[in-house]
Amino acid sequence: MKSLLSFIAATVILTSCGSDSYNKINYPVTKKGNVVDTIFGTPVADPYRWLEDDMSDETAAWVKEQNGVTFGYLEKIPYREQIKERLTKMWNYEKFGMPFNEGDYTYFSKNNGLQNQSVYYRQKKGGEPELFIDPNTFSADGTTSLGEMGFSKDGSKVAYSISEGGSDWRKVITMDAVTKGIIGDTLADLKFTGIAWQGNEGYYYSTYDKPKGSELSAKTDHHKLYYHKIGTKQSEDKVVFGDNLVRR
Repeated sequence: MKSLLSFIAATVILTSCGSDSYNKINYPVTKKGNVVDTIFGTPVADPYRWLEDDMSDETAAWVKEQNGVTFGYLEKIPYREQIKERLTKMWNYEKFGMPFNEGDYTYFSKNNGLQNQSVYYRQKKGGEPELFIDPNTFSADGTTSLGEMGFSKDGSKVAYSISEGGSDWRKVITMDAVTKGIIGDTLADLKFTGIAWQGNEGYYYSTYDKPKGSELSAKTDHHKLYYHKIGTKQSEDKVVFGDNLVRR
């Protein structure tokens, strides 16, 4: 690690010693608005409030310009490919996660070295490992990731969440852990949730009411706890806690 840090430091120094024309970055001009909030009697300017609208064409154009500057600079850095090769070599080793027991199986995660996500395997006592869940197959471009995972009381069922494109809004898929077949309804629009089973019949989860407008920037308020029974639709799930909050 010390040698790697020295290599990166030397690269930064060499890069910073280049010509003035190389080091000078011409950032796009960012428009300033006239939004002013009065907080406890004090006016506070917020000229970049317009950038909070991530759905607008204006914001999209700003992001495109900024990316052009950033990647244009990065592409010119000397030794960038050498750094990539060195890091790839250092990270390319087999990794295992902590094993855990559920039902008749011992589960564990494994990464062959350069996989985007670790793969889950399982095996019975004295048996051979078999593939259980491979998050790398969730999407062709690798932008769907595995989140929480919870097994039922006897280990016969499992519910796991997936995040698409890095979103906090997730889906929860329920699977027969023995046959690995999908069962029941796939829950959608869950945010900041765990998965806690009640026996083998269903599980608790939490989420917010879906906001209007952008999922990324719209406000979410009042977290609610729900119970989902296997074999029923998500629309039939009942609020266990959080539906009678005092709204100010």
